[in-house]
Amino acid sequence: MTATDKPPSAPPHISRTPPPATASGPGPDPAAPESRLRRARFAIALVFCLHGSVTGSFATRVPWIQEHAGVSAGQLGLALAFPAVGGSVAMPMAGALSHRFGARPALRVLLALWTLALTLPALAPNLLTLCLVLFLFGATAGMSDVVMNALGVETERRLGRSIMSGLHGMWSIGALIGSAAGTVAAHLGADARLHHLLAAGVLTALGVPATRSVLAVPRAPAAEAPPRFALPPRPAVLIGAVAFCAVFAEGASLDWSAVYLRDVLDTSPGLAAATTTAFTLTMALARLAGDAVVNRFGAVRTVRAGGALAVLGGVLVVTAPSPAPALAGFGLIGLGIAVVVPLAFAAAARSGTAPAQAIAGVATITYTAGLIAPSLVGGIADLTSLVASFGLVTALACGLTLGARLLRAPQ
Repeated sequence: MTATDKPPSAPPHISRTPPPATASGPGPDPAAPESRLRRARFAIALVFCLHGSVTGSFATRVPWIQEHAGVSAGQLGLALAFPAVGGSVAMPMAGALSHRFGARPALRVLLALWTLALTLPALAPNLLTLCLVLFLFGATAGMSDVVMNALGVETERRLGRSIMSGLHGMWSIGALIGSAAGTVAAHLGADARLHHLLAAGVLTALGVPATRSVLAVPRAPAAEAPPRFALPPRPAVLIGAVAFCAVFAEGASLDWSAVYLRDVLDTSPGLAAATTTAFTLTMALARLAGDAVVNRFGAVRTVRAGGALAVLGGVLVVTAPSPAPALAGFGLIGLGIAVVVPLAFAAAARSGTAPAQAIAGVATITYTAGLIAPSLVGGIADLTSLVASFGLVTALACGLTLGARLLRAPQ
């Protein structure tokens, strides 16, 4: 580095001032080798990718699972609510597990349980067992989700620059990889039990060594141990409300964008299906690029601008006279909400002395939003129309702009 080369200043949402030691670990260690932090960043990015791959692998084989379990469409809808229920119940316990065993060992076990849980749904022979295994499926997903986000936030803090958006982008990339592999397996007519057994083996074999390189975060003193099951603190609830708006829009768009183009705008099935794929790709690409934007403009301005884009996208959707404006509208919604959840997790971790508990609170709220959004959109559509449903999505998107200040880093 020459005398004229100066290190970049800290991004507006990340303080350079070392915080006091908390349950999340000590302040930045100036003596920590940069290579160690780079390895930790790569490792946690791989963890996010593997976590997403499980979701993508499962989603593509849902029709096979439905047929094997012999359940109707309505019964399948009921069963598919159980992962969110299991995650919401289990996530508040993640902080206690991290404290008792350490974040890195806890992640190693929980990620392995999540990847191995991929084998369970395809084994279910009926509705009852399908609901039970999907509850466990969601519980392992939720707890590993909390711990990996807590470690991602700690890695971000020590690096001194935003990485959470990119980590969630890696989750989206993993989901795309898992769904692509699942699509191939389904096209070949492979038995989902065999497909998921092989996928679980590969993902577990990759995940266990990956967790060895994530940050080793010291445990808090016994006196600071979180309770085994804790409600989120008030700041986390407010931050979670902002994330709720984003996840509601995401869930509604993912599940209903294709139906909207087919039923409201009378498009072909192929174009309607492409809408969902385009929305997913927009989310993934925006998250991968989001860290650069956040480092340049800060979390608050980024979320405010994103909220404005999401509102504009919602307006285009509900007023679209033809498919093209609606496609653009769904793309703008995806672009506008992409970085909100990663920034909400980072803000929650900074909001108090129990980062894992706060992250668990935000994660529980986002899982709840993902659970109720598709059904609420469908209910409103039955009573009125899908246009009215996405009017609600547009209104909630306004909450991103109004609540963006809650994601500001403490000075």
